[in-house]
Amino acid sequence: MKMNNRLAGLVLFTALAAGLTSCDRTQRTGWEFAPNMYNSVGYEAQTQIDKNAINPYGMNMRLPVEGTVARRNYHTTFKTGDSTEVHDLMIYNLTRDDVEASETLVNPVPLNEKTLAEGEVLFKRNCSHCHGATGGADGKVADIYNGVPSYTSDAVKNLPAGRIFFAITYGKGRMWPHAAQVNPEERWKIVHFVQKLQKGS
Repeated sequence: MKMNNRLAGLVLFTALAAGLTSCDRTQRTGWEFAPNMYNSVGYEAQTQIDKNAINPYGMNMRLPVEGTVARRNYHTTFKTGDSTEVHDLMIYNLTRDDVEASETLVNPVPLNEKTLAEGEVLFKRNCSHCHGATGGADGKVADIYNGVPSYTSDAVKNLPAGRIFFAITYGKGRMWPHAAQVNPEERWKIVHFVQKLQKGS
C-alpha cells in the first residue's frame, strides 16, 4: 500500500513539475513555417516599401490589370460644326461654393443630333425618376420627394449651361450630387438635353 502511495505521489510530482516547466515564458514553441503570416508588414495603400529593407520579393504596390481604363481617361477633344477642334480636360477646380463662377463655364461638347440623343439617354437613366421624361417634375420619385422644379418654371428655364453642370456635379437643394454617377463629358451631354427641355421642346 505504501508503495502505491509513493508511486502515485511520484507521478503527481512529475506531472506538476512538467506543468510548471511548460509555463516558462522564455521557452520557444518550435519552428515557424510561415513567419510572414504571423509577423506581416503593415503596408500603407499606394506606397512602395524598400524591397531591400523589409520586402525581399520586390514591390508591394501592384500595377493595374492590363487594359484598365483610368477614371479620367474620357474623351476631351471635340469637333464643332465648322470642324474646329475643342480641347477641354474638363477639370474645373470648382468647389461646391463656387456657384457664381460656374456660370462662366462653356459647354465643350458640340451640340448635334448625336450628342443630344446621348444626353437624352443619360437623362432618362439618371434624372427622369425625379424630373420626369420631359422635365416637368412629374417623375415617380417627385411625388414623394417634394420640391422638384419644372424646367420650364421661371426659376429654372433661364439657368445657363454652367449652372446646370454645377447642379449635376454638386447637387442643389434636395438633389444629391451625381459626379460619381456621370463623368464630365456625360454631364455636359445631359446639359444639352436639359436646355432643350427648358425651351419646352
